[in-house]
Amino acid sequence: MEENKEISALFHLIDDPDEEVFNMVSTRIIDYGKGIIPNLENLWENTISEDVQERIEMLIHRLHYRDLTEELTQWNNNIHQDLLTGALLAARFQYPDLAPAQVYQEVEKLRRNIWLELNSYLTPLEQVNVVTSILYNYFNLRGVEIGYQNPEEFLINKQLETKRGNTIANGILYLILCELLDVPVRAINIPHQFVLGYFKTDYDFTRHVENPLYKTEFFIDPMSGQVFTHKDVENYFKRINVAPAASYFKQLSNKRVIQFLMEEFSKCFTDEKNNYKQKELLALAELITENEKPESDNKDEENENE
Repeated sequence: MEENKEISALFHLIDDPDEEVFNMVSTRIIDYGKGIIPNLENLWENTISEDVQERIEMLIHRLHYRDLTEELTQWNNNIHQDLLTGALLAARFQYPDLAPAQVYQEVEKLRRNIWLELNSYLTPLEQVNVVTSILYNYFNLRGVEIGYQNPEEFLINKQLETKRGNTIANGILYLILCELLDVPVRAINIPHQFVLGYFKTDYDFTRHVENPLYKTEFFIDPMSGQVFTHKDVENYFKRINVAPAASYFKQLSNKRVIQFLMEEFSKCFTDEKNNYKQKELLALAELITENEKPESDNKDEENENE
């Protein structure tokens, strides 16, 4: 952006010790939008004071954050919320200059390799074995337990780059590939776990009028791709002393998956220096809203529960 007199004056006031003055200056700079970021980066390079550099870095972050907020709102309001786009938006919180092309290329390679092995004669278990084999053996993806000291393990760009992700990141990649290949795998709401379920092909995802527990063929642990049976899941519920209600087996929407990702990702920033990031991620998560279910669907569920 061409630097005019106002921008030059605002930049001279960035080091003002009066917080009220700096807040007014910040607001005006943010109003210019992301086009002013190169000017701020140039100012940062020619600034000696570390305190002023920190202020410039925060201004750049706020500009990226405002842009991300707008894009997430648009994604939320779309008719269909593409899971890959949602995962990239989450990654851009930490990597605002992320170029998505490399991620799209890697995902397409995986999709094509899986597609070449799939055919209409495979059983559900054989389909999932193909996806799992390509992802965890051929691509050599490694899964790790969720660790909030490692924020990169939540993000799809770093996951594909390092071939290492936590349960949530691996699960999202697994879901993305299944969605692209029309394999009926969905995330489900089992307590304290991020688990995927392979739903029978006749299950109506739009209405939920049948008990989803009995429409799930089997379950998948996305950390390693290991398959679990109904008996395994029943034993898990016994172990945690929770009754396996039908609601735990309903599919999670793409909106809820990305919302859950951001909520968990925010827990990486609980220290005092980065606490503002936790608040911002939680604010982003709150932007994601589920569409209200049609009235007829609610009546169907009420009748089922009577």
